[in-house]
Amino acid sequence: METDKSVRHKNRGSDGLENGNSLVLHNDDYHTFNYVIDALIEVCNMERVQAIQCTYLVHYKQKCEVKRGSKKDLLPMRRALSAKDLKASIH
Repeated sequence: METDKSVRHKNRGSDGLENGNSLVLHNDDYHTFNYVIDALIEVCNMERVQAIQCTYLVHYKQKCEVKRGSKKDLLPMRRALSAKDLKASIH
């Protein structure tokens, strides 16, 4: 059985900071699948198969968590996706 302390420890990165934030990509019904896939590969360093899966989830579920980490690490990725005219948010 896990205690609250062990759960908190699992959410910490090697630098000891909380990694409980999520970068979420939202559907826009405007960009092509290939455009979104290429953006995820470039910005989030995803493998092609993972980017394809995320793109399908965004299309059918309207959003998909594409990365987890500290807000400091996710913010540049969100900005880069926004610069590519894709809607992303950090939660």
